[in-house]
Amino acid sequence: MTRWQASFIFTIGAGLFGFTPIFVKLHLAAGYTLSKLIVSQMIIAATILWLIACFKKKKLRLTRKTILSLMLAGTLNGITGIFYYNSMKYVPASVAIVLLFQFVWVGVLYEWILDKRRPTLPTYVTVVLTLIGVLFAANIFTDDFSNLPFLGILFGLISAFTYAGFIFVSGRVATQTDPLLRAPLMITGSLILVLIVFRPAFLFTDEVFHSFWLYGLGGALFGAVFPPLCFSISAPHLPSSLATILGSVELPVAVVAASIILSEQVTVLQWFGIVLILFAISFNEIRSGILHLIDKKKSNVTE
Repeated sequence: MTRWQASFIFTIGAGLFGFTPIFVKLHLAAGYTLSKLIVSQMIIAATILWLIACFKKKKLRLTRKTILSLMLAGTLNGITGIFYYNSMKYVPASVAIVLLFQFVWVGVLYEWILDKRRPTLPTYVTVVLTLIGVLFAANIFTDDFSNLPFLGILFGLISAFTYAGFIFVSGRVATQTDPLLRAPLMITGSLILVLIVFRPAFLFTDEVFHSFWLYGLGGALFGAVFPPLCFSISAPHLPSSLATILGSVELPVAVVAASIILSEQVTVLQWFGIVLILFAISFNEIRSGILHLIDKKKSNVTE
């Protein structure tokens, strides 16, 4: 798989993830708790992904170490959801989004520390432009955010570190394993964690027949089925820093989706932020593409 193909698939996964806030808002508007959304989302996602894996003609035997590694890596996805949603209990959604999107520079930091790959100047530029775009796209400048609760800020920042970690390990753990097996194993790890944390007693009462499963289905497809599959396929072929930058396409998609589906008003400053994020995402790829063409022309001339 080429870098361009991997970048495209990863961007699709991150973009689909941007639809999840729609289902969160609809779920909360219907009067359900976030625990019901997270639990139902993970149960449905694990079921769908394992059904897909069962239809694979070629059965692969995995070692216990590989299985445990993938499940452990998958818990980062569940941890991200837990802290991100809890952050929104204490701070406005726009602030929680900005805190989560610190994963852009956190991912670059992980690659620097763990892979010993120092960020280049274009990477620094891309990260700065992305974070500025996030501030505008999240509409952070229109409200008074003085005296924000410490817990809300802490939970939001933790979600940034865990989400960056999830993207990082998606390209590092058991990369030789078929993506159709990697994704369900990772989500299973996330599901086990969520069940331990929330201890969902409602699964054994009449509440289990309520309509929150419909919102869980939407959250599962766009938050825990398609994105992990796309990440499992593409992340092993991308540098961690590039993967985290591509992941920021989630916010523009979330803002546009909320505007179209929920009829939420999008300001001029938000549109500016969206354009800036999209430009930042494409900055590195356009630059590398130009350099590749120049090198190709030079090689043709020398021949």
